[in-house]
Amino acid sequence: MTWRWAIRDLLRHRARTALSLLGIAIATALLLDMVLLSGGIERSFGQLLMSRGFQLRVTPRGTLPFDTEATIDSGSAMLRALRSEPGVASVGAVLGTTAYLRRDDANVPLVVYGVTPDGQGIYHVQSGNDLGVADTLGVLVGEPTARRLRLRPGDPVTLIGRLDPASATSRTERHLVVRGVTHFIYDARDQSSIAVVLSVAQQLSGARAIDRVSMLMVRIADGRGVDTATARLQRGYPAVTVSSIADMMGQFRLRLSYFRQLSLILGSIALVVTVLLVGTLLAITVNERIGEIATLRAIGIARTTVLAEVLLEGLLLTVVGGAAGAALGLVTARWLDAILT
Repeated sequence: MTWRWAIRDLLRHRARTALSLLGIAIATALLLDMVLLSGGIERSFGQLLMSRGFQLRVTPRGTLPFDTEATIDSGSAMLRALRSEPGVASVGAVLGTTAYLRRDDANVPLVVYGVTPDGQGIYHVQSGNDLGVADTLGVLVGEPTARRLRLRPGDPVTLIGRLDPASATSRTERHLVVRGVTHFIYDARDQSSIAVVLSVAQQLSGARAIDRVSMLMVRIADGRGVDTATARLQRGYPAVTVSSIADMMGQFRLRLSYFRQLSLILGSIALVVTVLLVGTLLAITVNERIGEIATLRAIGIARTTVLAEVLLEGLLLTVVGGAAGAALGLVTARWLDAILT
């Protein structure tokens, strides 16, 4: 009977019940989103870094990968040296630069990755073929680039290097063929990117003469010896920074500290708001039903029964509103994740 009374009273005040459920659902969704995002971003970043199996990143001294525009000189020599290190399974070099693709008398700006195809860790080929080690005539286009410019494997493209601000012309022009369409792992959503072999990217950026690279990615054969390998390589190459996944996660965690604090504050506020909302509703319910409660007590209904009926109303509101809030939170978490990626 107590359950029936609680449900009847909630249905009797439909507008108030609906608003109460909406408030609880929103507060619950906010709390869930903050919890998911504060921990989910860090885990996703770690999985992203290990998606191709490279445990170490070698970058210019004092920087993280692509944190600045700084580069490593004599990249090919360092690439060969790292490949000869004991315990190193594979090494790949990456140069990040910009170029333009000539399309219908217009220059489309692109992010260009120069890679060593036999040791790359920044993309997955979706269709077509990968670049060959010495394929200076091929180019891989990212999915957004292929969709935007209607490019398919086999299409010819013309890339030009950085433009002279005064004349809007470039001394470097390369005629290439699309080998495949790829998914670039670390790109922002809808970022227009392409990949070419390292020597072509160096030529487009003007970095060929001093053989620059932005970073090197290292895969250690024995995954349990990553920390030892990191320390050994750092001692052997003091002019650069050798970072393991754990090191980069630590740096990433520091940069997320403000976001985590904000998530904790907002989540705590959502929890407090939910408790206050349910408590306020129960207080209003009791005040409105003082006469009814007095009548129930007069005809012999036990005090505990009346108390249980009031508490059940709060429990029903919390459970139903919380369930709706959890569903809403999962939907909005996907939306927030899409924005963040």
